[in-house]
Amino acid sequence: MRLGLTQSLRAEQRLIQSPQMIQAMQVLQLPLIELKDQVEQELQENVFLERQDDADRAASSTGEGESTQQPDAYEDRLQREFSAEIDQLESRAEPSWRQRGSAFNADDEDKKFEALQNTPGRTVSLAEYLMTQVRTQEADPELIAVIEHIVFSLDEDGRLTETAETIATQLSVPIPLAEEAIEVVRDLEPTGVGARDLRDCLLMQLDHMQFVRPLTRAIVENHLDDLAMNKLPKIAKASGASIEDIKQSWEFLRFSCKPHPGSEFDAGQSASVSPDVVIEEVDGKFEVKSQRGSLPDLAISPVYRNLLQEARNDPKVYDYLRRKIEAAKWFIEAVHQRQNTIERVATEVVRRQEGFLRHGVQKLKPMKMQDIADTVGVHISTISRATSGKYIQTPQGIFDMKRFFSSGTMSDDGAMISQQAVKDTLRQIVDAEDKDSPFSDDQLVEALGESGVHIARRTVTKYRKALGIESSSRRRQF
Repeated sequence: MRLGLTQSLRAEQRLIQSPQMIQAMQVLQLPLIELKDQVEQELQENVFLERQDDADRAASSTGEGESTQQPDAYEDRLQREFSAEIDQLESRAEPSWRQRGSAFNADDEDKKFEALQNTPGRTVSLAEYLMTQVRTQEADPELIAVIEHIVFSLDEDGRLTETAETIATQLSVPIPLAEEAIEVVRDLEPTGVGARDLRDCLLMQLDHMQFVRPLTRAIVENHLDDLAMNKLPKIAKASGASIEDIKQSWEFLRFSCKPHPGSEFDAGQSASVSPDVVIEEVDGKFEVKSQRGSLPDLAISPVYRNLLQEARNDPKVYDYLRRKIEAAKWFIEAVHQRQNTIERVATEVVRRQEGFLRHGVQKLKPMKMQDIADTVGVHISTISRATSGKYIQTPQGIFDMKRFFSSGTMSDDGAMISQQAVKDTLRQIVDAEDKDSPFSDDQLVEALGESGVHIARRTVTKYRKALGIESSSRRRQF
């Protein structure tokens, strides 16, 4: 066996993605709100890139837009090359985008003011709300420090999973101090904060009420698991109470207690949904209109044309301008390509789903991403990126674009029915069932079969769980 270093040649084909391709894919996948942040970042980093209205004002002030002739200095090859690239980029801007910057009217200020008035304020988290109470009640800095640790350790339901011993070890404080801090937290509003589990949370709230039936407390203390499983006869046998009395206690717990006292506080600012496309019916036909939201119009700044003069004798300036103008060119193209791809995909979806747009989810047809990819002429991964996190506004409401893609089931009449339509039929059957004797999964299979849909029992169980529908034993009303 020969050991040592050797050299060999090997021919192979490999697909290498350029930085421009990667950027285009990233821009395509961004939702509209995140794309706005990306555009703002590019505007700050690239001096050649600016908003369309700013570029128009700069061009009018320098008089560059009034003459089609280039100055003599631009006869140089370098200047002609840069100038041609800039003109090409500026000509690529869509007319509707360019006109929008100059279509300012007196109503714009009112619209901006209205949007400002309707902007939601900053939400207060549970921890902030609790610490506001603590600082007005306690004065001991050491105790407040332990309380703050406990408050920010609560889960989203406001429950405490750490013990006093664990807290004392983590903060290197005496256990009695940790126990005192826990008791302070348990006395704060909303009642139930700092509980160990659901049973403890409900008992804390019952302790703050003036009158609670003994049966209600006994159910929470001894039969909470059976109550969650809807085993009312078992509770009646163990407690000696009637099912009607148990139902009354159950109703009292449902309407008077909060099993998740921290749920009314937001963990953070909720993200709004901005549709990328809007479907409107015009003269009996559905039209697809792209939505840009508050996305600014992009253009190449004419102010930086003067920098081309400096590039004649300075290679560093030349390289800098080359990189910036290429980056601006590819980013503008990526944004335009994103809009074009999403609009083409949405147009094909609308063409295939006209029944849904007119009649609702029951008319939603099965559709695969590969079908749209073949029709549009792109790779299936492009369809996935173009629909991921994108929303479409239809006459039936605003939906995630990926919701339109689902497999189907053959009905008795030979037509294909989408999963969404089957789920909607399943929910209608459950809503109309006799609550005293709800359908089992086998009976749901039979009911779906009577409506012309034949699926397996395990599929019914999967759809039922996906819809958040409980089993028949837990849906039963006594």
